[in-house]
Amino acid sequence: MTLMLSVESDMEVVGQASDGVEAVEMAERLRPDVVLMDLHMPRKGGVAATREITRSLPDTHVLVLTTLDAEEMVFEAVRAGAHAYLLKDASEDELLETVRAVHRGESRLTPQIARKVMDQFRRLASAFEAAPTGTTVNGPAASSKASGAAQAKATGSVAETLSDKEEKILGLIAEGKSNKQIAAGVFLAEGTVKNYVSRIMEKFHANTRTELAVMSLRQRRGD
Repeated sequence: MTLMLSVESDMEVVGQASDGVEAVEMAERLRPDVVLMDLHMPRKGGVAATREITRSLPDTHVLVLTTLDAEEMVFEAVRAGAHAYLLKDASEDELLETVRAVHRGESRLTPQIARKVMDQFRRLASAFEAAPTGTTVNGPAASSKASGAAQAKATGSVAETLSDKEEKILGLIAEGKSNKQIAAGVFLAEGTVKNYVSRIMEKFHANTRTELAVMSLRQRRGD
């Protein structure tokens, strides 16, 4: 992995950590642009390490690269602040492009992981619809900042304030499109799309595009 990344002219591997504790320490010292994070590690797991890195280093973006595709792990990593989630069977080209995308501030989910996200939110949305008013529905997609039911209500009220253009862009974000791809799809300049994305993230109180995409999938199911 190190050799593959090092031969790229626009990348430099500045450090390698053997566990989660060392990953956090090295990230704080070296302040890399991108961290490739495994989830199953000794001393401190990848989710905890991701959370600490993203909290203390907002300009460092975490790309989860793991063999774990369980839904619970995906949602935990997203809530911890991961910008992308790739499985280790990803191709070399896919990995390199994802590193570059994450560096640009974009979010990526492999199709397999994206399907799991959508399936989970379909189930969660059904639970919300079936639950009596005032009942909290717990699940892996519930925010650590609010109960599942409370976040669903807040997301719904925010969605009502989105313009037609913002809703279109939000849908493309949920599909994993980059700013460049979105710009081509809605016939806007890439810089204009970036401004739209920032406003949408503010309205949803989302910390990353990945988190915004997850919230969008739930909202679209609720519609």
